[in-house]
Order: sequence, then structure tokens, then C-alpha cells
Amino acid sequence: MNPARTRFPRDGEPPAYGGSADAPADGWTRIAPQSGVAVELAPGDRLTVLDPCGEQVSDLYLVAADGVAEVFSSGRTTDFGNSIYVSTGSSLWSNRSRVMADVVDDTVGVHDLTLTPCSQATFDLLYPEFDRAPHPSCLANLCHALAPFGVDPDHIGTTLNVFMDVWTDDQGELHIDPPPTRPGDRFTIEARMPVVVGVTACSAEKSNNGHCTPIDWRVEHRGAPVAERATDAH
Repeated sequence: MNPARTRFPRDGEPPAYGGSADAPADGWTRIAPQSGVAVELAPGDRLTVLDPCGEQVSDLYLVAADGVAEVFSSGRTTDFGNSIYVSTGSSLWSNRSRVMADVVDDTVGVHDLTLTPCSQATFDLLYPEFDRAPHPSCLANLCHALAPFGVDPDHIGTTLNVFMDVWTDDQGELHIDPPPTRPGDRFTIEARMPVVVGVTACSAEKSNNGHCTPIDWRVEHRGAPVAERATDAH
């Protein structure tokens, strides 16, 4: 069992949510299954990703808005946080050792910092039943969403895999269990610097208990409202 389940135990039911499998709640935007978006955040802005159906992973990848060579680093986040787990109170660090965002709300406590976003190679190697057929992937969706901001595919590294249940047994073997999310579970970050965040509804069936469903998101701006821009990837 993933130790994160006991390190960050749940506190009751997820908050009430007015959306459903059919449509997001007012004020929320929906990411269709196996697709993604990019969202700009100013310092103090909060981005919340929410699972409207349950058992769905969302990959997050942050880049600095003022210089896209500065990107989210799972390694520094692990090193400086002294943990392979993140939850409320954790900081997300860049490859230049700056805090990009803080985790300010989390109703799940189970997320992954070890695996790269799924790619066509993921499905070619790990899904033989697909016979190497073209398949949507988080890497392709992140590339498409972040390209308008000048992000090269080679600069997209290991993501923060929100709601993904990855754990290691005593032999060092990785296991991926179904996401423990219930409809309405959510994860919120607050930007500490201007960032662009790539957000996906994960495309890998085995990471999502055999089915891929939407992810809903919203931005709460600090201070006066600012119109956020989002680019879709389908």
C-alpha cells in the first residue's frame, strides 16, 4: 500500500461540487478526457484541479513565464522537501532552485513525483494490446498546450502526477494502483512566481483504473480579476 495514504490521511468527504460527469460546475472549465490545457498564473493566483468522476489522474507541469528554460523539478521538490510525496504545505521547486508554487489545499494526499508523462512510447512498450497504434498521451498534450509559450518538447520532464497512486515495494518494484479520488476531490496550488502550468486529464488507461475521464479546473486570481488565457490540446 502507498505510504502516502497513511502519511496524509483523508479528512472526511470531499467538498460538495455542483458539477457532474456531464458538465462542470459554474466557474469551472472542463478538460476533456485524454487532453490538456495551459494556464497562466501570476504570483498569488491559485489553480485548482478537480476530479469530477473519480479515479482520474491529472499531470501538472510548470514553467517560468519569464524564461521557459526554468521548469518544474521533481528531483529538487523531492530533495528540498525530504519526501517523495507532496500535499498541503509542500513547495514545488524549479530546476534553478526557486519555489514556483505551494500546495495550499489537497483532499486526497496521494500524488506521484517519479513517473514521466505518458507518451506514445509508453503505449508502444507497456500496452501491447494496442499493437503500437497511435494513442493520445500526456506528453503530446503538454507539448501542444505549452508550445504557444515557447516550450520545446525536450524541456518537458517529469510531471507532478496529481491523484496518481504509485508506490514501491520492498524489492524496489513500482506498483500503480487506481487513483483514490472520489467525485469532488481536488488539489490546489498557489503560484509564487509568474508561471505557465500545463494541465492534463491523463491518457493512460492503466493509471486510471481502465478508463479515462475529465478533469475540471479553475483559477482564483489574487487581487483584481485578470483574464486568464488557456490553450487547449486535443
